[in-house]
Amino acid sequence: MPPTTLDPSQLDQMRREWDARARENARHFIATGNSDWNSEEFYNSGRLNVFHEILTDLGNVCQGMSAKDMTVIEIGCGAGRMTRALAEVFGQVYAVDVSGEMIAKANEELADLPNVHIFQNNGADLAVLGNIRADFAFSYIVFQHIPSREVIYSYTREVNRLLRPGGLFKFQVQGALPAQGNVPDTWHGVTFTDADAVAMAAECGFEPRYRIGAGGQYFWLWFFKP
Repeated sequence: MPPTTLDPSQLDQMRREWDARARENARHFIATGNSDWNSEEFYNSGRLNVFHEILTDLGNVCQGMSAKDMTVIEIGCGAGRMTRALAEVFGQVYAVDVSGEMIAKANEELADLPNVHIFQNNGADLAVLGNIRADFAFSYIVFQHIPSREVIYSYTREVNRLLRPGGLFKFQVQGALPAQGNVPDTWHGVTFTDADAVAMAAECGFEPRYRIGAGGQYFWLWFFKP
């Protein structure tokens, strides 16, 4: 059976622990390759990710639409590392994050971008976005930190609610098994196998057309809304 129940205490834990990481060193915990990012390097790293994961995949992402006419949802925007790059490509970007500390930093850093709309959410759904209609949804290095399968199912259902028919939700989950004896937490999240991903797509109303990286940290999923 698919998971159905959200644990409010777990959502609170996610918020508290990511707030603490944001206060300690937001940029490092967002992109751990550097402990002392300057702004140019930080946002260029986001541009590089957007290039590799989106600009090389525009056939699936845009499906004939002009990127500048598209509305995009980003789940887990943090301090806006990839949000800035998304805003340079797409017409409108709606970005959410569970951490109020991260959202405050993103609002400050991205204040120059009128096509970016940033919201703190509850860590499990997109109710804060109302009933916007999105053409594409994206999430990277976010779900790998979520310790709850229920939360990831909830997000996936919510994307289905807001995504236009035929639209793509491209996202990455944790595919690597935790070390023996370890349980999922807000750093090493719950693991998905390929069968788990297919089951989630079916339950949440998506076609799991492509899947790459099962068994590794970067397990990419292309979920298309019929």
